[in-house]
Amino acid sequence: MKPTLVIMAAGMGSRFGGCKQIAPVDKEGQIIIQYSIYDAVKAGFGCVVCVIKPEMEEDFRKAIGDAIASQVEIRYAYQQIDMLPEGFGVPEGRVKPWGTAHAVMCALDKVDGPFAVINADDFYGRDAFRTAAEFLMAEGSENEHAMVGYRIENTLTENGSVSRGVCEGDANGYLVDVNERTRIEVTPEGPAFTEDEGKTYETIPVGTPVSMNLWAFRSGIRKAFAEQFVDFLKDTVPGNPLKAEYYLPYVPRKLIKDGTATVKLLSTDEKWYGMTYRED
Repeated sequence: MKPTLVIMAAGMGSRFGGCKQIAPVDKEGQIIIQYSIYDAVKAGFGCVVCVIKPEMEEDFRKAIGDAIASQVEIRYAYQQIDMLPEGFGVPEGRVKPWGTAHAVMCALDKVDGPFAVINADDFYGRDAFRTAAEFLMAEGSENEHAMVGYRIENTLTENGSVSRGVCEGDANGYLVDVNERTRIEVTPEGPAFTEDEGKTYETIPVGTPVSMNLWAFRSGIRKAFAEQFVDFLKDTVPGNPLKAEYYLPYVPRKLIKDGTATVKLLSTDEKWYGMTYRED
């Protein structure tokens, strides 16, 4: 079975200022998602699920166009703030989406078989999709997953700071942990992050793998998304009801810690391009 590609496109894009998911990136007016879908189809993916807000669907259909829709099946899944388990409600005043793991949850009923996940506003490169597709189409346990890591120096922008998951792997090539660094910048000493508003910086060695949210999942992870979301709503949201987010890396990270799944740390030398800022 060919794997499915899930594209997370319902985020708000606060630093970009606008709907960056369908902002043109070339003189022909194409958007980054078109490049991602083209590369994914060439790599072996057989279906695409776009996770969007309902009000975005018409614009998405126009932006993606009939040319791509004729090459691969495009499905749409909605991410809405009120899509919550029974017994939970939206906190008063909350407008922020629940996060990337919630976006994947919203897509699962549209996904058949193994699947990969990407951000809508990142350019990943064909080699990264090939690496993910080869993993998903190979034999493996339902609890064996993977993440395609990028070299830190290939994921930075000159236009400001970025947020990255810095990966820790073991001697056998498996992911041990992902540490979220919310402010990584290019400095004269190389890539570095700060946790005190720029007063001090800690460098990150060149070549360090980081997550760009390109995950490859098999069927064993489905139940974990729902189970961990309930825990998130119970334990995390009360402390930050308006802004707490259920991030995608949390799900495989907990499975790794519990010893119930493995995540192979794959690699690519592709150069990332993204749209964190309008200048990008």
